[in-house]
Amino acid sequence: MKKIAMLILSAAVTVSAALAASYTNNTYQKLAKEYTVKAQNALDAGEYVLAEEYAAKAQENAALSDSYIKMMISKDSASKNMTLAKNRLEYVKKIRGDVNFPIAYEAASGFYASAQKSFESEDFEAASVSSKKVIETLADVHEITPLPKYYIVRPWATDRDCFWNISGRPFVYNNPFLWENLYEANKSALPKPEDPNLILPGMKMEIPSLSGEYRDGVYTPGVKYEPFKPVK
Repeated sequence: MKKIAMLILSAAVTVSAALAASYTNNTYQKLAKEYTVKAQNALDAGEYVLAEEYAAKAQENAALSDSYIKMMISKDSASKNMTLAKNRLEYVKKIRGDVNFPIAYEAASGFYASAQKSFESEDFEAASVSSKKVIETLADVHEITPLPKYYIVRPWATDRDCFWNISGRPFVYNNPFLWENLYEANKSALPKPEDPNLILPGMKMEIPSLSGEYRDGVYTPGVKYEPFKPVK
């Protein structure tokens, strides 16, 4: 009799703990409560064997209810973390972070794919872990002002503009030895195409992309551009 009473109490306590969580209105919880009532009624009627059976079923369903609630909470958390990860990936791509930070973006995309796979297999804890890695991996990704695609040539007397010097500027190629790329892209606009030393102030010089880096607009003095770095 004492054992039966303990079983009933154990089931009741488990159900009570489950009520403190979300997703409590589930079939297992309802059955646990029903069997708890039946067990108590059978105990009061002196039907101890039946009371023990009901109490055991109440305890079993209470445990199933707890497992279900924990699973649903984990699923909800994973879903929210995946939404945050997805939004972050979309934002990073919108600001061309996939181009300017290709290694981080590729790694984060891999983590998100893992999160999706884990979620589909109902491993919600793993899905949350992978989703959080997406956020961590992209934490330092920020919007970058595009490198200029064009440069207006300025006078030699004031700015020493020539293919060599222009190529060496950080916002161009950060390397004067790459000047021939500028020359080949712009020689048809030179007064004498065969002479790279003769460029005129006011000429709109194109700065071709060398390694897939994104370039847009005309160079504007005073705008902060990050130095050119070849995309690996």
